[in-house]
Amino acid sequence: MQVLKFGGTSVASAENIQKSLAIVAQAAVEAPVVMVVSALGGTTDALIGAGRAAAAGDASYSETLQLLLARHDEAARKLLANVSEETLASVYESVYDRFEELTELCKGIFALGELSNRTLDRLMSYGELLSSRLVAAAAQAQGMHVVWADARQLIRTNSRFGTAEVDMVTTQQQVASFKEKMPAEIWVVPGFIAADSNGATTTLGRGGSDYTAALLAAALDAEKLEIWTDVSGMMTADPRLVRSARPIARISYQEAMELSHFGAKVLYPPTIQPVMQRGIPLWIKNTFAPDDYGTLVEVAPPRAATVVQGISSIGNLTLLNLEGSGMVGIPGFSKRLFAALARERINVILITQSSSEHSICVGVNAQDTAPAQVAVDEEFATEIAAGRIEPLRPEKDLAIVALVGENMKDHPGISGKLFGALGQNGVNIRAIAQGASEKNISTVIRAQDVRKAINVLHEAFFEATKKQVNLFILGPGNVGSKLIEQLARQQPHLLEKLGLQVRVVAIANSRHCLVDENGLDLTAWPEELAQAPAQTLEEFTQLIIGRNLRNSIFVDVTANPAAAGIYADLLAKSVAIVACNKVAASSDYAHYAKLKSLSKEFNTSYLFETNVGAALPIIGTLNDLTRSGDVVRRMEAVLSGTLNFVFNNYDGSRPFAEVVRQAQAEGYTEPDPRLDLSGSDVARKILILAREAGQVMEMSDIEIETFLPPACLEGDVEAFYTQMAAHESHFKALYDAATAAGKRLKFVARYADGRAAVGLQQVAPGHDLYDLRGKDNVVLFYTDRYVDQPLVVKGAGAGAEVTASGVFADIIRAARL
Repeated sequence: MQVLKFGGTSVASAENIQKSLAIVAQAAVEAPVVMVVSALGGTTDALIGAGRAAAAGDASYSETLQLLLARHDEAARKLLANVSEETLASVYESVYDRFEELTELCKGIFALGELSNRTLDRLMSYGELLSSRLVAAAAQAQGMHVVWADARQLIRTNSRFGTAEVDMVTTQQQVASFKEKMPAEIWVVPGFIAADSNGATTTLGRGGSDYTAALLAAALDAEKLEIWTDVSGMMTADPRLVRSARPIARISYQEAMELSHFGAKVLYPPTIQPVMQRGIPLWIKNTFAPDDYGTLVEVAPPRAATVVQGISSIGNLTLLNLEGSGMVGIPGFSKRLFAALARERINVILITQSSSEHSICVGVNAQDTAPAQVAVDEEFATEIAAGRIEPLRPEKDLAIVALVGENMKDHPGISGKLFGALGQNGVNIRAIAQGASEKNISTVIRAQDVRKAINVLHEAFFEATKKQVNLFILGPGNVGSKLIEQLARQQPHLLEKLGLQVRVVAIANSRHCLVDENGLDLTAWPEELAQAPAQTLEEFTQLIIGRNLRNSIFVDVTANPAAAGIYADLLAKSVAIVACNKVAASSDYAHYAKLKSLSKEFNTSYLFETNVGAALPIIGTLNDLTRSGDVVRRMEAVLSGTLNFVFNNYDGSRPFAEVVRQAQAEGYTEPDPRLDLSGSDVARKILILAREAGQVMEMSDIEIETFLPPACLEGDVEAFYTQMAAHESHFKALYDAATAAGKRLKFVARYADGRAAVGLQQVAPGHDLYDLRGKDNVVLFYTDRYVDQPLVVKGAGAGAEVTASGVFADIIRAARL
């Protein structure tokens, strides 16, 4: 024989029932079939709701029953459209009789104001009793030789209503007896329900229809057990959480048991044991895609290609921590703890104990928190009063994420990879448990981190060639828009060559914020952003933290001091920072040091290469020097592409102010060109380099030798241009003096012996700065290794396209860490 079980979605409607019967008819050609059916999808929840409403004195329970009656009536009419009136009347009579019983039962609950476990079991049983009768009638209408078998006459349990335990011996005898008396091509059996020795209805737990099917398969020594559901087998992770989850073709009983226990909803955990004892193959198949392979659970599947078979989770967890110095070296504490919990019928999901014996930690369902705390505190009341043990400390809002796989045994590095992947994404582990069999590594984390954690681990263990990166971009202005263009152009290349799936999740400016967790369309974003909702910087920060996406990077392409102010909050949540904004790195040294420290503490990136020299690898080169043990003694640099462009293009033939306007028009200046011309922007850059070289320095320590007349720095930007025009003779005199000496004007930043300065200099021929053209920047590093001949980094140091490419490079660096 073969046993086929169909879940609630497989019998949720007349159409679905017809699909299920087609599968059964095809299977019956090979061998007799036991068809186990669940209640019509959603019925059990509705019955529980009706019972609780009745117990609470809420007469709306009758409306719920009427809706259920209408649903079953509709299913019957569609399934039995072609049967005789006599047959149809018989089925309707059965359905209406059951609903009359249900109504009387709920009236009794309403009158008593009480819903006992025994009554609840009886109430819930009607879902399967009704669905199985409809399915049996529909099968008979199609000409199948069908016998309806009442599971209460087949499966015997004890009288522990709500959590009944099966009497295997009696069940085996009853099934064998029924088979002898009622041979048939097809049995239709209601799942989930059973009976005690007094004939009272019991249930096997939510999901118990799977268990019914497994018990019958074991009792009949079936050739196979098939669980038909709405997914194509067990998956490497919950597909509702991980889009890239894929089916597991073949898996061992032990692996399947671990995954089902840790939240794989496709299979009810107790199902495995009966068929495993008999070595009966278990198939998990999709009613709506019957040709899909599904998952075969068997004794010895072929060795899997991956070390980990699947990732699963359990939510609504509370950790109970029992600790105190009075536990050390004293036998019996664990026994007393578990005995106290057992007396309250509280299931322990996870156990871990420190080797110092100073603490024991157990995980329980969240709904058991209060009774568990009372039970344990009462058990250890004497020790608590004496101060030898602390009162029990529950930690709520937690979840378990578990790695499962036979191949994990004796395979080093699995735990390290797990902890590393979670740590890099700011997922804190509260507790760890691993059995000696090494089939399961369980970690306890915050419930709000489950989605991120499972995606991170799935990426690490199943998608080694692909890493998803989520970008939050602030400031889609001149540089920002170029960056987005580059990202759009390079996305296919990044995925193919680097295995990086770079998604822009949000784009925000000072007025609006455009968000799509699945990745924005990088061709239509300007129009969509203009129509997007308004959002403050604080709200944008909370958006990044609240979305809690793996491998998140905040990209700041602004010059906004307020934007720099959110870096610390994001780094503390393991969100990487890529900053074009110079404010943070050139702020008070204490703040700069704090950001660097947070980056190390939370194992995430804080990158700001474009703060100095646009896309030139200046900071990267400096970091490589210091990390390799070299010491920077002196730096000499032209760090303003704007000023270099201005002095390379000013020759007295046209006004200085006009050349500056050209630089601004071509996108070389800061939004406020006075920052460039005053030297303060260059001062920020040499400050950042000095700090990265290891110097503790503040902005006030930088000597700024301005070449502008004081009047040029008064008023607004237009006044700035007016005053420059008025002082044209001053600028002409500077140029003429340099030319007369055979030199060129360069605005130079200098660092030596812990001191730094910036100012306009006349540079002689032969100097490394003399032939610097256009908007180029150059830095000369004099170190212990580069004493006489400096290490030179030179190239374009301004322009939106170039700067955007530098930000892009930092994003890739952050993504690959």
